[in-house]
Amino acid sequence: MSTMTTENPFIDKISNDETAQLPAIEFRGEIRVVERERDIAEACEYLSREPLIGFDTETRPSFRPGVMYRVSLLQLSTPERCYLFRLNKIPLAKPILQLLGDENILKIGADVAGDLRSLRQLRRFRDGGFVDLQTIAPQWGIGEKSLRKLSAIVLGRRVSKAQRLSNWEATTLTEKQKRYAATDAWVCIRIYDRLRRTPRINEH
Repeated sequence: MSTMTTENPFIDKISNDETAQLPAIEFRGEIRVVERERDIAEACEYLSREPLIGFDTETRPSFRPGVMYRVSLLQLSTPERCYLFRLNKIPLAKPILQLLGDENILKIGADVAGDLRSLRQLRRFRDGGFVDLQTIAPQWGIGEKSLRKLSAIVLGRRVSKAQRLSNWEATTLTEKQKRYAATDAWVCIRIYDRLRRTPRINEH
């Protein structure tokens, strides 16, 4: 008889209050900001050697109705290093598009479709190899959709929201902005890894 548990440890929903009480999680690895065109190729070369990358974007918030900004930042993270591509300063260049289209490099995000839509406002491209945590979470009985709630349920950790509405087009990103942006991409890999190691609801 197998001693492996087939019980699903994850809850379906979690409240904002419960989430707020959890210990925080933050990316502690290396963060590299890419804001010069000549640094794009090297960053993409490093990332293309990884089988699994966390993916997210940030857009400068608009506090006026009818005013929308284009995507400011693309975050691509490995377990050890996160690259922040400042798309308000550099183009969505070919090496980045090759990464986003590569079927063999899994890119893990939450609300991937929304992020890809923002990126396509800059340039059209074909995407491949994306996994959306929102789409796969129900296989483990998880009903929550936001990255914050997914992290709370799967990792038992709270991801900060503090910098979300900060100015992503600022001349220089603050340390807090960089850490926040990197965490959002990196934590997607952590959630995905944990899900993969846990039996799904119907697996026995």
